[in-house]
Amino acid sequence: MNDAAAQEFQFGSAEHQRETAISGIWLFLASEALFFGPIFLAWIFARHADPTAFDAGSRQTELMIGLTNTALLIASSFAYSVGLGYIGFGSRRGMAIWLAIAWLLGAAFIGLKFGVEWQMDFKKGLFPGPAFAIHGPARNGAQLFFAFYFFATALHGLHLVVGLGLVAWIIFRAERYTAERHSPVHVVGLYWSFIDIIWLILFPLIYLTGRAS
Repeated sequence: MNDAAAQEFQFGSAEHQRETAISGIWLFLASEALFFGPIFLAWIFARHADPTAFDAGSRQTELMIGLTNTALLIASSFAYSVGLGYIGFGSRRGMAIWLAIAWLLGAAFIGLKFGVEWQMDFKKGLFPGPAFAIHGPARNGAQLFFAFYFFATALHGLHLVVGLGLVAWIIFRAERYTAERHSPVHVVGLYWSFIDIIWLILFPLIYLTGRAS
């Protein structure tokens, strides 16, 4: 595909189109950071208000699953970076293979988080409500911890599902990209890395702070 065919009519040049795409995704990620930021701040503030109860909730989480999911997301970002490197050298096949690996690792995260860990949480009675399993003075604070937990992990999971759709879209369009023209691969890669960063903030909030106290 030549540059003229790939360039959209509203851009003055291919370079202008590329720069606009990259600037656009950074602006979008900045707005997403402003969205997640208050959630993290509220979580930290609530924990400082009642650390004993929050820590009691945190100790009920499945640390090994959290560690495994962290490794999956880090590996998926690495795989995507390798795929981006391949298309930088003009290898569509190499890009498609490594992006497929990144997709599978992301899908494994979804399956483990919601198909396994959430099910364990529900069976242990950790969903906030009348049947909440933790009793005593820590009950209310622990329920608030799990309210944050379920909301934040569901929101992160939703972003990851969107990311899986975007990665699949890139893979199916692999023949369109060249070493000189692969801005969509770069844009989706930035979004994929952002999902990873959000989890790296969530992981200690969920699994580590309560156990470190």
